[in-house]
Amino acid sequence: MERKIRTPYLVVNPKAYLYGQESLELALAADKASEDFDIDIFFTTNFADLRLIKENTRNIILTAQHMESLRPGRGMGHVLPESLADAGAEAVFLNHAENPLTVNELYSCIQRCRELGLYTIACADSVVEAEAVCVLGPSCVLAEPTELIGTGIVADNSYIDETIRRLRKVNPDVHINIASGITTADDVYNVIFHGADGTGATSGILKAEDPKLRIREMAEAVKRAASDRN
Repeated sequence: MERKIRTPYLVVNPKAYLYGQESLELALAADKASEDFDIDIFFTTNFADLRLIKENTRNIILTAQHMESLRPGRGMGHVLPESLADAGAEAVFLNHAENPLTVNELYSCIQRCRELGLYTIACADSVVEAEAVCVLGPSCVLAEPTELIGTGIVADNSYIDETIRRLRKVNPDVHINIASGITTADDVYNVIFHGADGTGATSGILKAEDPKLRIREMAEAVKRAASDRN
């Protein structure tokens, strides 16, 4: 059964920049921030570190960075959904700009995740694509202009407002995450205050002078923005 997610939330997404002990140390910081600020924090990691992080954390939503729709059996070298769930993953990214899927495979992956109770974060690089992805019924649509990923340039408020308005109209049950270029706690506050269900960062955290402190600052901003918009 899919875990009940509290919104708004934060996503800490180290991609392939961290692994092993470094990934675990950042995960522990995210785990503590989740507890201290009483918000849900998704933490992504590579496949090999899923079980390590699951066994050493209590609060974060452990998230795989990709999967495929195959079933147990043949599939040498592919990413089996059951193996992710068994290792402790509770969510999975799909269709990220760095690992895109065909529409057919994306839909199949969403269905497989539903079978296994995995929360799906399906990525889209424009409002139009986000609307199409929303129709497929993922748990969440991450609407981020690909050209802004890693730049430190945040999508403007008109993009945030239009994206939220249009996606709510397509499927009000799908969470909306807007994250491209998120660098500071102020960026996090602004996106959440404007109505997004979640946001997150990679370089905005990893390039900070103190990445662990940056996670805490962003977690506090999520909590504060949620309170202020209510």
